[in-house]
Amino acid sequence: MPLALLKYAMRGEHPGDTHFPRQPELEGSYDVVIVGAGGHGLAAAYYLAKHHGITKIAVLDKGYIGGGNTARNTTIIRANYLTPEGVAFYKESVELYRDLSIELDINLMYSERGHLTLAHTDAAIRTSRWRAEVNKHLGVDSDLVFPDEIAKICPELDLSDEARYPILGALYHPPGAIARHDAVAWGYARRAMQLGVQIHQHCEVTGLLVDGGAVKGVQVGDRKIFAGKVMQATAGSSSVVAGMAGLKLPIRTVPLQACVSQPLKPFLDTIVVSGSLHVYVSQSARGELVMGGSTDAYPLYSTRSSLDFKEGLMGHMLELFPYLGEIKVLRQWAGMADMTPDFSPVMGLTPIENYYIDAGWGTWGFKATPVSGKRMAECIASGEQPKLLAPFALSRFESFDLVGEKGAASVGH
Repeated sequence: MPLALLKYAMRGEHPGDTHFPRQPELEGSYDVVIVGAGGHGLAAAYYLAKHHGITKIAVLDKGYIGGGNTARNTTIIRANYLTPEGVAFYKESVELYRDLSIELDINLMYSERGHLTLAHTDAAIRTSRWRAEVNKHLGVDSDLVFPDEIAKICPELDLSDEARYPILGALYHPPGAIARHDAVAWGYARRAMQLGVQIHQHCEVTGLLVDGGAVKGVQVGDRKIFAGKVMQATAGSSSVVAGMAGLKLPIRTVPLQACVSQPLKPFLDTIVVSGSLHVYVSQSARGELVMGGSTDAYPLYSTRSSLDFKEGLMGHMLELFPYLGEIKVLRQWAGMADMTPDFSPVMGLTPIENYYIDAGWGTWGFKATPVSGKRMAECIASGEQPKLLAPFALSRFESFDLVGEKGAASVGH
């Protein structure tokens, strides 16, 4: 242990503020209650306080700050989606991420790496060309590249014709990035607290107070906490929490597994994704290969891991990087992914007055954290659906006006 660190630990007083100030006791009423202290809920609280002057806010979570799916994702940030609605939404999120370390005064370890979505079939090439054209039309940097260019971008890939699944081309998205997921949650939480927001951890919401078609507050144990407006941002528990308000969501919840390797000397700069093989990988700042694939095939409220997932994923990893055969898997985990029929989120107003929803994130919630927080704050403050969120309204399932993103989100990344 360094001597300076030992001296600091032995001192009776420590100058400087703690990262999270001590929170007051839970009050009986608030202007806004946000259920869920993950990235989305914390970001919404921060933007409500900063942009709209609403500070009498309580963020409640049955666990701890950023301890749900925010802590269980694989940190990829991108905007190369398929639909114009999805591309515009994630474009704003990427733009917000680029300056977020400065705004939140915390090192998010934001690192632009470039994002390759590999194409192994003629059909995948057509989809990549389609996505590239939609992206470029909306000002997002994406292009269809072929093996000679891929070799320059990511020479670590097996580009030989003898591979079991030869790489015919790829969608290349230079702004693709990674960031430290914990730091995103911590940064939003601290800044929100500094603006007067209260965050109560280990404070489980057991019911919602609904009367006359409007929400009145939440139930916490045997206490009723009244609120002018309530927002839920509860990731894998979206259907459960919405059910407390009498809402039935078009969502199925399935596990999404991932794992990391032992730390390696940095060699993989690019984020690599294969939709056909259901695999994606990036290398963290610590040298670990962060790997994942598609969601499990069946609904389940569980964060358990399975050997079947690991065996399948490692087989596909070796198809792309055959020289990694001796590398060990360090740890494995899972999150709970809320999948909607069109693979797009559910955001904004609900049939219940003053009740707002941020749900259905499936495999793409982390990359949307800043834009979701900013636009949900706008929705709550104005009581109207922001233009950017209009395509993702819950009502679209009644009108069958869906936003089909399966072609860009079928791999869990």
